[in-house]
Amino acid sequence: MELEQLTRSVCDVARRAGAYIAEERRKFQEEKVERKHAHDYVSYVDKGSERLIVEALRELLPEAGFVTEEGSAVYHDEQYCWVVDPLDGTTNFIHEYPSYCVSIALCRGHEILLGVVYEVTSGECYYAWQGGGAWLGDRPLHVSNHAIGEALLCLQLPYNSDAYRPVIHRLIDAFYGRAASVRMIGSAALALCYVAAGRLDGYVEKYIGRWDYMAGALIVQEASGCVTDYDGQADFTQGNCVVATNGVIHQDLLEEVKSEK
Repeated sequence: MELEQLTRSVCDVARRAGAYIAEERRKFQEEKVERKHAHDYVSYVDKGSERLIVEALRELLPEAGFVTEEGSAVYHDEQYCWVVDPLDGTTNFIHEYPSYCVSIALCRGHEILLGVVYEVTSGECYYAWQGGGAWLGDRPLHVSNHAIGEALLCLQLPYNSDAYRPVIHRLIDAFYGRAASVRMIGSAALALCYVAAGRLDGYVEKYIGRWDYMAGALIVQEASGCVTDYDGQADFTQGNCVVATNGVIHQDLLEEVKSEK
């Protein structure tokens, strides 16, 4: 498999899905939004984007299975598996609040072979393939070298608010005033890409799906960043929590989250 060429083809798929999402946003009908769980929504746009992506990826790699957020395709232990979030940041999208994106990764077992994240509102396409570095368009990406006192952190608010409330309170208490500042974006995939690009220095979140973080995690790693689960384990690919940093501040963040199971 020629990963670089495949990655560039996936970028084209993500851009087509992004164009569909942008067009649908212009004529969006909020009354068609469905609630999956409390504060967790899905729209007909998520589902339409997923159908477009799955169809295109099947043409690129017919032998691969799928793990998709909206369940339009399945995984049956194939050697390769596409992991797809057709619209990460649905709540942002519904409110016409940037940013939201398309996220696509290809995995083989616990290996992430390639990752593509397309930010719809800006038209930025982040991508990486295993051993090929991380890129934004034609620009190579590299994480920052900021220490915690200079760091801009992303502390997300997952949908499982009852379970995560004590954690986010502790994180804000630990880092507000200690780090340079704290942000909340509303898209795990983009938060990871911003770490890779040096726009953010660290990101933590729990109760997220593999489709939320798989592509962005590889982009961080290929940008020389560090990605683990909350216990500091390097294999985060089967879990629901991620710590991603420039490496310099990784231990600072782990110390605050590693006891969370």
